[in-house]
Amino acid sequence: MAKVGGIHEKEGSANSVEMDELARFAVDQHNKKQNALLEFVKVVNVKEQVVSGTLYYITLEATGGGQKKLYEAKVWVKPWMNFKELQDFQLASDA
Repeated sequence: MAKVGGIHEKEGSANSVEMDELARFAVDQHNKKQNALLEFVKVVNVKEQVVSGTLYYITLEATGGGQKKLYEAKVWVKPWMNFKELQDFQLASDA
């Protein structure tokens, strides 16, 4: 049983349209902030944490400069407020 506020795996997330959209949002926001040209490829893994809304910890694959790499994105979502914010976006490793 998951703890309230604890981080846990989101089942079926790698093939989820909703998670693909959040990952694309994260890449788009990162590109705007960093003037980068990353292209989203796929979601690898998602963990979630219930806070005031939900924090999604998304491991995603993206290409930049012809190289595929893994990135870790943290996206905060409050659906009742139509709120979505990229909290963090970091290089995880080369794919």
